[in-house]
Amino acid sequence: MYTPEDNALNLTHLLDALQADQHLAASDALQVREQAARYASHHPLEAIAALGLEDRRHPGQQLHLDSLCQWLAQKVGQPYLRIDPLQLDLAQVNGLVSPAFAQRHGILVIANDANAITVASAQPYQQHWQADLARSLGKPVRRVLASPVQIRQLGQSLSHLAHSVQGAQHQQSTRLGELEQLLELGQRHPEANADDAHIVHIVDWLLQYAIEQRASDIHLEPRSSQGRLRYRIDGLLHSVYAFPLGVALAVVSRLKHLGRMDVAEKRRPQDGRVKSRLPSGSEVELRLSTLPTPFGEKLVLRLFDPQQLQEGFQQLGLEGEQLAQWLALLQRRQGILLVTGPTGSGKTSTLYASLKQLATAEVNLCTIEDPIERLEPSFNQLQVQPALELGFANGVRALLRQDPDIIMIGEIRDRETALVAVQAALTGHLVLSTLHTNDSVGAITRLQELGVADYLIRATLAGVMAQRLVRLSCQACQAGGLLGGQPCQACRGTGFHGRTGLFELLVPSDALRARIGKGADLASLQRQALAEGLQSLRACGEAKVARALTCNEEVLRVCS
Repeated sequence: MYTPEDNALNLTHLLDALQADQHLAASDALQVREQAARYASHHPLEAIAALGLEDRRHPGQQLHLDSLCQWLAQKVGQPYLRIDPLQLDLAQVNGLVSPAFAQRHGILVIANDANAITVASAQPYQQHWQADLARSLGKPVRRVLASPVQIRQLGQSLSHLAHSVQGAQHQQSTRLGELEQLLELGQRHPEANADDAHIVHIVDWLLQYAIEQRASDIHLEPRSSQGRLRYRIDGLLHSVYAFPLGVALAVVSRLKHLGRMDVAEKRRPQDGRVKSRLPSGSEVELRLSTLPTPFGEKLVLRLFDPQQLQEGFQQLGLEGEQLAQWLALLQRRQGILLVTGPTGSGKTSTLYASLKQLATAEVNLCTIEDPIERLEPSFNQLQVQPALELGFANGVRALLRQDPDIIMIGEIRDRETALVAVQAALTGHLVLSTLHTNDSVGAITRLQELGVADYLIRATLAGVMAQRLVRLSCQACQAGGLLGGQPCQACRGTGFHGRTGLFELLVPSDALRARIGKGADLASLQRQALAEGLQSLRACGEAKVARALTCNEEVLRVCS
């Protein structure tokens, strides 16, 4: 399968081997040869995969690049690895091999431990680089076979990142003479220039990389000597990179500048917003939040895809009888509808989907938020501004003078806001808001704790939706997407891809309303609701487990 001159894989020999192993028919091989000139500069497996041919040995399955690489690995006796970028210790492997050397030989360093350095290659018979690398690093080379596309794309991306980090460090070193002055100003470390081209590239990389990895949040966390970069994906945090501290702080400054925040102010928390354009041309919106720490500012970015505003309830996981009940509640002219759950449980997505349903030309829909999560032209949005004494309570009072039909309050946090929301509901408005409670019935006792009179709760509370987010079982894994024990391409071997909601919808009955304030505690109210047919979060999760949408462990993780 190779030519003796340079030991590179040969397309003709690969096609012959695939025919011998009954993966290709002769007509398929002929078709590849006819198209080969179009892919002369590519790896021969890419030329074969590009035609999307059927695997004759496994009818119904396609000979895609991953399966071809796995076949080749088995053929030559090397381990196959589908590289998961999030599993690479980027700071550790970057710089071990020069980008020119790696590009010339088509290799990518993916691990470095005490015993060996692990290198991915798509040319299993080429060995002339191996001895030189082992000699220069002083340890043996462990080889794995990987996709040539992954090696090429990751190699370029990581080499550009390493170049930018090194360039930013060099730029930082020229400012070391300013260290004494910086220390006098209370900064422990000199910081690279936030407008430096290297810092600009690092910011572009981390935003694009986060989008590619389906991250919902980006965390930049300064420590004593490093700045840690982590992404939250499907609800869990993953470590991505460790920047030198001065570079990390410059990245924070660059993002603050993009978010129109006060770059010089590092002693108090700030919020900002920025839009980024994807290669596809669509935009993603980011909400920024800074927090001062002993080692510098911690920055968290939340990513919002504008397309999420177009998602219906089914995409959120709300369906069946619960959906029908919720839609009926949204048709009410007055009353309070609450969405409850902890931070990160999907309350905002449910509220915005509801608002999109309600925002017609016939109604005046106004929101007050802190901060405005997603800008939406179909309704009016008001930002809480404590510095101007514009809080939720004052904001609702202002909105009530704007002839509203529907009011959304970002969160009921205190007694004043709760009472204003109740008064708005009593005077003929539909009010939507959120509360932090563990379940739907807990919203009743939470309103009592906030000082809302029992008779007002009975009169205004129309419905409560409690929710959680669980990870969805990977459909590619269930469809047989795993290649010989290798991590699934879609979920990276986690077994999960994407998330869906679990919902518990309480529509208070007359009997339940009658018990509010009559000596009934939370437990007795819960028993009453369950006796009347309330589907709990756990029961909703069990129903989705029965449909193979998720697993019991995941339901127990979020509902315990």
